[in-house]
Amino acid sequence: MASQLGDGAPVACAIPAERRGEILQELARLASTAANAQIDGLTSRLSEALLRASAACLDPADARLHFNAANLLKKNRYPFYYVVSERLGAVLAQEILMAANPELPPDDGGDAPPSLDPDVEIDKRLSLVKVSRSIENEHADRLHALGMRLGCLLGRSPLITAENPFRPHVFLAVVHDAWCEFQPDTKSHHVVFPLLGPELCLDMGPILHALNTALVKLGVMPQLLQVSRDAEGVATTAVVEEPDNDELLPRLRRLFPDREHKPADRPLSGGFPSLFDDDAVVASVARNALLGYLTGFDKHRAGPPPAGLLDEIRRSAPRDALSETDDHVLRLLAKVFEVVQADPRIAPELQKPLRELQLPALKAALADQAFFFKRNHPPRRAVELLVGLSGGWEPSRGASDPLYLLIERCIQRIVRDGDDRPAVFAEVVADLEAYQQREQTAAAQTLTSSIAGALQQEKMLEAERAARHEVALRIGTGEVIAFVEAFLQDRWVPVLTLAYSVREEKPQALDNALKTMDDLVWSVKPKITPEERKELISKLPSIVAALNKWLDVIRWNDEARTRFFSDLAKCHASIVRAPVELSPERQLQMALAVAKHATERRLRKQANAAPEPAQDEFDALVAGLEQGNWVDFGREDRTRRLRLGWISPLRNLYVFATHERREALSLTAQELAKALREGRAHIAPGAGLIGKALAQALGVDATNATNATNATNAANSSDKSAA
Repeated sequence: MASQLGDGAPVACAIPAERRGEILQELARLASTAANAQIDGLTSRLSEALLRASAACLDPADARLHFNAANLLKKNRYPFYYVVSERLGAVLAQEILMAANPELPPDDGGDAPPSLDPDVEIDKRLSLVKVSRSIENEHADRLHALGMRLGCLLGRSPLITAENPFRPHVFLAVVHDAWCEFQPDTKSHHVVFPLLGPELCLDMGPILHALNTALVKLGVMPQLLQVSRDAEGVATTAVVEEPDNDELLPRLRRLFPDREHKPADRPLSGGFPSLFDDDAVVASVARNALLGYLTGFDKHRAGPPPAGLLDEIRRSAPRDALSETDDHVLRLLAKVFEVVQADPRIAPELQKPLRELQLPALKAALADQAFFFKRNHPPRRAVELLVGLSGGWEPSRGASDPLYLLIERCIQRIVRDGDDRPAVFAEVVADLEAYQQREQTAAAQTLTSSIAGALQQEKMLEAERAARHEVALRIGTGEVIAFVEAFLQDRWVPVLTLAYSVREEKPQALDNALKTMDDLVWSVKPKITPEERKELISKLPSIVAALNKWLDVIRWNDEARTRFFSDLAKCHASIVRAPVELSPERQLQMALAVAKHATERRLRKQANAAPEPAQDEFDALVAGLEQGNWVDFGREDRTRRLRLGWISPLRNLYVFATHERREALSLTAQELAKALREGRAHIAPGAGLIGKALAQALGVDATNATNATNATNAANSSDKSAA
């Protein structure tokens, strides 16, 4: 069968045009973050590859080049990380600019490192093209999906790979160009690009997965249709799902190796139909026997099912009715319901009805092991939604509460019709999601004023982050003297934050603030030649005036401001009065001494800098929250259950409301993670519960599994952040 994604026509996107640039920038930061996490490992692999290449070289000089390059990387891991990271950020910024403005002329590569010899340059280009095509083939589905979503976001036709700002060639070229920038010896610039390949590159899988998931969360083409045609040319469509990206899949595939290639589909060597395949016959007989046993077991059971029903079935079922695959299904589902029954945040009044789901879920999973693989599998989604809504119900609301009645009614429908009508699971999912959507819409309407305030707060948070990034770029080299560095961090960050916050209305304000900062940094650097000092003297009045203007805006008027300008005047005076008559050799020595001092200072700062706080399981829990989830705030018996009523577009802010939809609490992502970490908040059961139970059953680290799957869990939510 031939298949294709989409029809190439532009697709309307609900996101306003003025937001698209911000989203592209956020995607670039997301891609950089996903890539930066891999740079250290790539450095190690590249160093080892250079050593192996050195041993294989026949020319002693070439072997020495590779050996020295490997040692340089080993001894300077962080500087290489810094160069790759900075270059990747700059290149992605340029790429998204070109994607958003296709009418702009192509970048001329003015910031590129020194070029290779013409023949070697041609070899490099051919090599990178060949490798990038190999990586593109490996990730074709994700690249195609990303191209369609980016085209939808930009209001254009789907982007072809050459137009995609996140294509593999960009990341390959960054590694080579970063090496050329990092290695001062141009004779060694050619040693890296021949080694790059699918195994020695940044892994595009997590990067493309993160980008697609982020766009899905924003509501940009959450479902892609795959058009397929059979031999007769009859077209069919199906939803293309973003592949899951967690640690459970390899273990599940080992337990259910024939899920996608069932015995009945295997041709026999003798040419007989699969009906006569011994394996298929044995499996079919065992499955029919087990289903017959379950039917009889259900009919003869009196009263409500016990909590350990699935364990009881596993022990009592006839051995000839329990294949190895069926045993795996029973064991995993027993763990799922064990986790449900052990959760104290589900009221006892709803634990009993939830037990009724054990047999219907078992029969659905026996019929299709995709229950464990796909989060949107209707029976699995139905169970997860019912458990999640049960976690939001409190006994004080009574059995006449609409939510309680909805849960009970849906469970009874599944128990009554699940055997005869498998479609009942999808119908229940539709009803539950419709209820969630109504509740979320009503909550959003009630919280309108709170949401407006939160959006403004997020805008300021993003402005501050951009401001700190701009300052860090200037002081990261170690060339800025200490008192100016402290001034930029303490006083100029608020200036830039303000300028970024009004960038849409007054773009010239940001340009002016950045220029003033750059002029200040330039003014305190050594001026060796008379021409440089004359230029400093001529520019000083305008620099000081611009500084004072911005400091007046942020109302910094205490004695510290007077001391800063006094220190600045002394610094400028020392620069202007330094000896002028210097020979070229002395000027070079001074320039080298300044560069060495700056490097030593930068390394000291890096060594003394506090490490970035590592993301832990609580940060992952916050990242996986969906609108409509319930969270208990407080300790022990003094808790208050609140519904997550709104999540900001960049997932920085979370607004909670009571059952009556009144605003109760607004927290940043960091504050919410801290509350969870300290036990002052607890998330009620919801999306991801089955995945966590499977992780426990399969011995996968729950933290890693949660980190890997939270993005997809959020993407599967019926409410998208863009709404």
